[in-house]
Amino acid sequence: MITISLCMIVRDEELTLERCLTGIKGIVDEIIIVDTGSVDRTKEIAAKFTEKIYDFTWIDDFAAARNYSFSMAQMDYILWLDADDVILEEDRQLLMKLKQEIPLSFDVVMMKYNVSRDEKGYETDTFYRERLINRSAGFKWCNPIHECIEFSGNILHTEICITHCKERGTSDRNLKILEKLIRQSSKISARDLYYYARELYINSRCEEAAEQYNRYLDSENMFENYAILACLDLADCYHRAQEWKKALRTLIRSFEYGSMRAETLCYIGSLYLEKAEYPKAIGWYELALTLKKPDISWNTVLHDFWGFIPNIQLCYCYYRIGDMEEAQKYNEKAAQYKPDNPGVVFNRMLFSSLGYQGAAITSKLK
Repeated sequence: MITISLCMIVRDEELTLERCLTGIKGIVDEIIIVDTGSVDRTKEIAAKFTEKIYDFTWIDDFAAARNYSFSMAQMDYILWLDADDVILEEDRQLLMKLKQEIPLSFDVVMMKYNVSRDEKGYETDTFYRERLINRSAGFKWCNPIHECIEFSGNILHTEICITHCKERGTSDRNLKILEKLIRQSSKISARDLYYYARELYINSRCEEAAEQYNRYLDSENMFENYAILACLDLADCYHRAQEWKKALRTLIRSFEYGSMRAETLCYIGSLYLEKAEYPKAIGWYELALTLKKPDISWNTVLHDFWGFIPNIQLCYCYYRIGDMEEAQKYNEKAAQYKPDNPGVVFNRMLFSSLGYQGAAITSKLK
């Protein structure tokens, strides 16, 4: 059986660190905590789980801090987590099974990262990350902000999921680091430019975000995976500014960067829905339902757009044009994804009051 080092960088994480370490205790063989300047009880909490607590002077560089934490590891593989990550019981069992079975021949193990859930606990936003690293491969973290590991070799994809449970609101910390990087550098990489635009967007500086997203999309070295996400955010910037045609053109532009995605098609549908152009909206939502959700994606997958949202929106569109049977059919399809969704429940009551019974529609779906 392999051995695992858990490496974490933390700062003022007293609200979440104990929860994170409790979930992983008993799976990893050593816990390494690198503190970058806590002034709360973070170190005190960490000391309940490990003696290997190290200080790292913060230099606005997450990759440097993570590389320092990795340098302390002694086990076969290195697992990294953030303090507000948790491992749910089902994933804990899967990780333990992996530890017992995986050979040393794998360089990297990819795991799902679930970064948001809705109020009912359904996954809404996931993507894959390099999560378990063979120490002997010697891979390093790169990029001061939105850091990642440059890896290659023998890669294993798993369905093990790390769940992000953020307790604090949006901060401008990342934006400040990127602005400092831009001031100090004569040339910014395409990746950093994308994340600069993204941080501007997250901080509701949409006019500036739009300018930087356009710079990114026009750059020579942009990544196509990021380009689709850039188009979605850029379209939203235009939409917020009530520039409807620019938003639509930007979403259609995303088709240049790979396969169509349900997120994009549903956004186009919503633009037509706003204008009460229901037949056009229907066309885009129905097209979204023909797509196959990617099994493994480096991009964020917004799960609701690959089933629930197009169905519930088609229910509304067909209701608005007076086709109750189609409306109810799509409400029942939406119910297959979220049976307890308030909209689905309300629609069932509405259709029942109009004399349409769910059972009749359900039989047509088979």
